[in-house]
Amino acid sequence: MFESLSVPGLGSVVAGTALLGFLCGTLGTFAVLRKQSLMGDAISHACLPGLILAFLLFNSKESWALMLGAAISGTLAAMVVLGISRFSRVKEDSSLAITLSVFFGFGLMLLTWVQRRPDAAQAGLARFLFGQAATLLDRDVWLLAAIAIPCLLTVFIFWKQFQLVCFDRSFAQSLGIPVFFIEVLLSLLLVMVIVAGLETVGVVLMSALLVAPAVAARQWTNKLEIMAILAGVFGAFSGIAGAFLSNMGKTSIPTGPVIVLFITLIVLLSILFAPARGIVWLQFQHWRDSKILHLDSVLSNLLNLAKEHSGKQNGHSMAMLKGISSNPSGVPRSVQKLLEMGLVSEVDKGLYIPTSKGAEYLIEKTSHMGALSK
Repeated sequence: MFESLSVPGLGSVVAGTALLGFLCGTLGTFAVLRKQSLMGDAISHACLPGLILAFLLFNSKESWALMLGAAISGTLAAMVVLGISRFSRVKEDSSLAITLSVFFGFGLMLLTWVQRRPDAAQAGLARFLFGQAATLLDRDVWLLAAIAIPCLLTVFIFWKQFQLVCFDRSFAQSLGIPVFFIEVLLSLLLVMVIVAGLETVGVVLMSALLVAPAVAARQWTNKLEIMAILAGVFGAFSGIAGAFLSNMGKTSIPTGPVIVLFITLIVLLSILFAPARGIVWLQFQHWRDSKILHLDSVLSNLLNLAKEHSGKQNGHSMAMLKGISSNPSGVPRSVQKLLEMGLVSEVDKGLYIPTSKGAEYLIEKTSHMGALSK
C-alpha cells in the first residue's frame, strides 16, 4: 500500500473518491429510509441518454458538458417517477421500473448510433458508463466539492423537514410542511450526487455506492443523525480504501468496482456483527438468553421441590432435576453455574437445595418481569 503513495495523481483520486463516498453515504440515508433504494438505480441509468445527447449537442467530451446533460436527463427521470407515483394509481416500484427501462433503453439506442461515428472513441463516454476514477484530476475534485458542499448544506438546513418526511409523511403534511416540495428537493439532491459520481464509479455501479453505506450504517444505530454520519464515514472510507487497493502492485485495476466491493464487505460485516441487529450478535444473544432461562428454570424447580419438602434439609439429586427439566442435558452445567453464583448449595454429595439468596433472586426477577409486562 505504501508503494502506491508514490503513484502520480493518486492524491486527487483519493480525495475525489473520499468526498464522493461521504456525499453518497449521507444522501443515500434518506433514500434507504424512504424505501427508495431503486431510485438511485433508476436515475443513474436514466443519465445515459443525457450524456450522449450532451456529447452530440456540444460536440465536446468535457466533463462539465456531459455532466450537464446527465443532470438534465436524471432530473427529468426523477420528476417522471414522482409524477407517476403521485398523480396515477401506478405504485412507486412500478414507476421506477418503467422509467429505468425507457430511459436506459433510449440511451442504449443512442449509444449504438453514436459508436458508428468516427469520433465516438474520443467521446469519453466509456468512463461515465463504467467509471474511471483513476483519471480524476484536481479540477474534477474541485467540481465534486462544488456539488458536495451545496448538497450537504441543503441537508443541514432542511434536516428537520427531511426527517419528518422520511419517517411520517402524513404527520409532516399535517404540520403544514410542503411534503411534495421536500420530496422533489430530495430527488434533486440524489440527481446531483449521482451525476457527481458517474465519472468515478459509472452508471452501472453508482446505485451500489448510494445505497450500501446507508444499509451498513442502519445496522449499527437507530438514530438518524448517527446513521447519516456513519454512512458518510463508511462511504468515504470505502473510497479511500478502494483508491489505494486498486493501485497496489504493478497492475492497476479499476477503482470503481474495488470501491463497491469494499463497501459490500462493510455491509456484510455489519449484517453479521452489528450489535442488536447483526445475525451473529442475535444468535449469541439468543444463546445467552437460553442459558439464563435454563438457569432460572433449574432454580425454580429446586424451589418448588423445597416447598414440597418444607422443614427438611435433604437435597434433591441431579437425576430428579433432569427428570423434570425440559433440557436434561443442560442441568449439570446449570447447577454448577448456580453453585458458583451462590444461589444453590450442595448439602450432601450429589444433593442440592436453593439458598436464601437464590430464593430472593428468583422472587426479585419474577416481580421485575411482571412489572415489565404491565
